[in-house]
Amino acid sequence: MAKEKSKTPLLDQVRVPSDLRNFSDYELTALADELRQETIKTVSLTGGHLGAGLGVVELTVALHAVFETPRDKIIWDVGHQSYPHKILTNRRAQMKTLRQKNGLSGFTKRSESAYDPFGAAHSSTSISAALGFSVARDLGGNTETGIGATVAVIGDGALSAGMAYEALNNAGHLRRKMIVVLNDNEMSIAPPVGAMSSYLSRLYSGAPFQELKAAAKGAVSLLPIPFQEGARRAKEVLKTITVGGTLFEELGFSYVGPIDGHDVEQLLSICRVVKERLDGPVLVHAITKKGKGYEPAEASSDKYHGVGRFDINSGKIKKSIQNAPSYTSVFSEALIKEASLDDKVVAITAAMPDGTGLDKFAEKYQDRTFDVGIAEQHGVTFAAGLAAGGMKPFCAIYSTFLQRGYDQVVHDVALQNLPVRFAIDRAGLVGADGATHAGSFDIAYLANLPNFVVMAAADEAELVHMVATAKSIDDRPSAFRFPRGAGEGVEMPEKGIPLEIGRARIINKGSRVAILSFGARLSEVLKAHENLKLKGINPTVVDARFAKPLDHKVILELVEDHESLITIEEGAVGGFGSHVAQFLSDEGCFDNGLKYRMMCFPDEFIDHADPSDMYAAAKLNAIDIEEMVLSLLDVDILKVKKVNEI
Repeated sequence: MAKEKSKTPLLDQVRVPSDLRNFSDYELTALADELRQETIKTVSLTGGHLGAGLGVVELTVALHAVFETPRDKIIWDVGHQSYPHKILTNRRAQMKTLRQKNGLSGFTKRSESAYDPFGAAHSSTSISAALGFSVARDLGGNTETGIGATVAVIGDGALSAGMAYEALNNAGHLRRKMIVVLNDNEMSIAPPVGAMSSYLSRLYSGAPFQELKAAAKGAVSLLPIPFQEGARRAKEVLKTITVGGTLFEELGFSYVGPIDGHDVEQLLSICRVVKERLDGPVLVHAITKKGKGYEPAEASSDKYHGVGRFDINSGKIKKSIQNAPSYTSVFSEALIKEASLDDKVVAITAAMPDGTGLDKFAEKYQDRTFDVGIAEQHGVTFAAGLAAGGMKPFCAIYSTFLQRGYDQVVHDVALQNLPVRFAIDRAGLVGADGATHAGSFDIAYLANLPNFVVMAAADEAELVHMVATAKSIDDRPSAFRFPRGAGEGVEMPEKGIPLEIGRARIINKGSRVAILSFGARLSEVLKAHENLKLKGINPTVVDARFAKPLDHKVILELVEDHESLITIEEGAVGGFGSHVAQFLSDEGCFDNGLKYRMMCFPDEFIDHADPSDMYAAAKLNAIDIEEMVLSLLDVDILKVKKVNEI
C-alpha cells in the first residue's frame, strides 16, 4: 500500500526555527499555509485560542526565519497567539496535549522551552520585558542561550493598557536596540475601543506621507547571501512605508509601517532590514486579520478568541451539555433586572463584555455599559469616579485581572470608602488556562482592606441575592465572587433579595465537627456530608456567605457546640480561613482545646488540567473534606478506605 502523501511536506522538515533558514522565500510562504492548517487542526482537537494564532502565522514564520532564536528573544504579549510559534519550536508532536493535564501550556512558559524567553498570559507586559532583556544584554547579562536581538510582539488591544505606554516611554528614553512589532488586527477579544484604536486606524487608512530613507538605501548589500532572493522587494516595500510624525516617533521610536502582516515576502524584507539597521528602538506596525485563513473564525464576532473542540469542516463548536445555567449568565440576568429597577446602575468591563456577561447588559442598556479596553487600573478608578458621582457602578472583572488594578482598589475605592461593586468572575481554579488565570488571591487581597464587604456565592441562587445585596450597599465598597462554568441546578428565585450583611446560613445542624464553607465548594462539602452520614458522622454545615464582615455570632456558637471547626474556600492562604483564625485567636477560642483546620489552596501555583483534577491537587474535593473530618475525629482513615472498597 502506497504511503499517504503528507499535507505538510515543508512543515515536516522543521524541528527548530533554524531549519527555516534552509528554505527560499517562496517556500516560506508555502510553509505559512501549512502552519495555518496545522494550527487549525490542533485547536480543533484540544480547544484553545485560535483566532489570535491564525492572525500571526506569516509573522511567526518571518520572525523565526530572520532572527536567530533562541539567542534572539521573541516575546509574545499575552501568549494567545503563540500556538504557531510552539509548532515551529520543537513542540509540534506535543500540541495534542495543549491545555491538557501534564501537557503544553496555552501560553508561553519559560520552564517549557528555551524558545519561550518570558512567560505571559496577562496582557501588555512584552515591551517592558523586551527592554529588560535589551538592557541586560548591554550590561553584560546573559542566559543559557545568550541574548541577541529582542523583539516584543504586542496586539493593538494590549496597547490600550497603561503599562505598554510606560514601557514605550522608557524604551524611547533609554534608546536601547530593540524591536516592537505592533500586531494590529483591530480586534481584541471585544471590538477595539478608545482613541488609540482610532489613531491606528487613521495611520493605515491614510496615504503614505514620507519615505523610509536610510533603510531603503543599500538594503540589498546589507543582507546575507542566502537572503538576497528576498531582497529584490526590499526597496519597493520600504519606499511605500509610512514613517515620521507619529506618536511612536515622538516617544523615541523609529516607526516602520503600516505593512501587510500576511505577506511573507514583505515581512521577511522588513525584518531583515530592521535587524541589520537596528540602532535604537524600532516599532514595526503590521496589519493583520484575526482568524485569517479559516472562514468560521473570520466570520465570528470574537474571531474564535477562545474555543472548545470544534469540527474543522463546519467550524461548529462541540459544546458539553449543561443542565444548569452558567454563573456568568445568572449574574448578567440578575444585573439586568436590578438595572430595570434603578437607572443609577451602570456596568464596567475591561475588554471582556462576552466573558463577563455584560454583552447582554449592553443590548438593553448601551448608554450604561462601559468597555474601557484592556485597562483594569483605569476601569477601577473610573468606577470609583462614577460612585463618587452618585451612580451605582458594577465593575465586572475576572479575579486574575482584578489583580492588575489592586492599587486602585486600595487607594481610589477602599480608602475613600466609595460604593463600587466588584463582580468577580472566574473565582477559584479555572481549568485549561491554568495558574495564570486562576482566581486564587481575591479573597485575601480584598478581605484585608478596611471598609470592604466580601461575599462568595455557594450556588447560582445565592449569586442572584448577592447582586441585589451589592446594589443595596451604598456606604462602602463590596465584592462578590463566583466560579466559571455551570451552576448547581438549584431552584432560582424570582428576584434577588438583599442579604443581611455579615450573616451566615446554617445548612445542617449536626455535632462534634462544624464545616464553615465560603463559596462554591459547598457542593463538595454536602457530598462529603452525605458520605459521612453513612458512617454515622453528622457534621454541622454552614454557608458563611461573607468573608468580611464575619458572622461572629455563628462562629462562636459553633465553637461552643463543637470540638472541631473546619473552614473551606477556593482561594489562597491568607483569605477566609485566616480571618476566621484571627477572630478565634482574638476571642481566646484556642485556649480551651478547639481543633481548627483551614482547607484552602496550597502555597503553590497549580498547573492547568481539568478543574476536578486541579481541585484534587489542591485537596479540596469531597473525599478530601471527608478525610479531614475523619482525621479530626481520630477515625482510622485507612480502615474507612478499606471498608469503602469492600
